[in-house]
Amino acid sequence: MWPPHFCYHSFQTLMDSARIPLFPLDIVLFPGQAIPLHIFEPRYRQMTRDCLDTQSPFGIVLAHDGKTAQTGCSAMIVKILKEYDDGRSDILTAGQNAFRLIRTHEQKPYMEADVEYLEEDFTESDPYTSTRLVELCNQCHQLLYGEDAPPFETEGGISLAYHVASELPVEVRVRQSLLEIRSEAERQSRLVTHLTEWYPQLQKRDHVRGKAAGNGHGKL
Repeated sequence: MWPPHFCYHSFQTLMDSARIPLFPLDIVLFPGQAIPLHIFEPRYRQMTRDCLDTQSPFGIVLAHDGKTAQTGCSAMIVKILKEYDDGRSDILTAGQNAFRLIRTHEQKPYMEADVEYLEEDFTESDPYTSTRLVELCNQCHQLLYGEDAPPFETEGGISLAYHVASELPVEVRVRQSLLEIRSEAERQSRLVTHLTEWYPQLQKRDHVRGKAAGNGHGKL
C-alpha cells in the first residue's frame, strides 16, 4: 500500500547507525511502503508509546520459520488508526531505511538493536527491464484483482522494484531477498525473473478457477 501523498525521506544523511526498538514480524517492510499494524502485546504497546513520545523509528525484521533476518527496514508511525479500551491499537507505519543488524539489547521490555543504515544504489537501470517489470506487474495484478496496478510515482527516490513487490502478494522469501539487494538495477532484474516464472502459474490457476466455477463447483 502506497499512500498517494506519502513521500519517502532517507535518514542516511543524518546518521549511519543508531539504536532503535526492534519488532520481529512475519512480514517484510520496504522503504516507502505503508503498512497498518495491530499492536496488542504489552511490550509493543510500550514500544509504540515510546516511539510516539520521541518521534523516533522502530525496526521491522522478518521472523520466519524460527529464524530472524539480519536485514530489516526502519518504520515511522504515521498515525494511530484506532485505540481500543483494553490498550490495543491499530497504527499506520511507513518504511524509511533498510538496515543491517549489528547487535541486540534486552534491557527494556521490548528488544532494541544497534543497526547500520544501508545506502541504496539508484544507478540508472536498463529501461527495457523497468518497462518489462511494469508490464509484468500489471499482468499479474489484472489476473489477481481485475485491474492494473496503481501507477508508480517516480518522486522521492522510491524503488520501482519495492513498489511492484508491495502491490503483489510476493512471498516473503522473495521480498526479503529484494530488501537485501542494494542495487535497484539488480532488484528489478531479480523481480522480472521471478514474475516471468510466476505469471504462467497465475494464468493456470485463473483458468482452473474459471472452469470450476463454470462446472458449478465454485471458485478455488
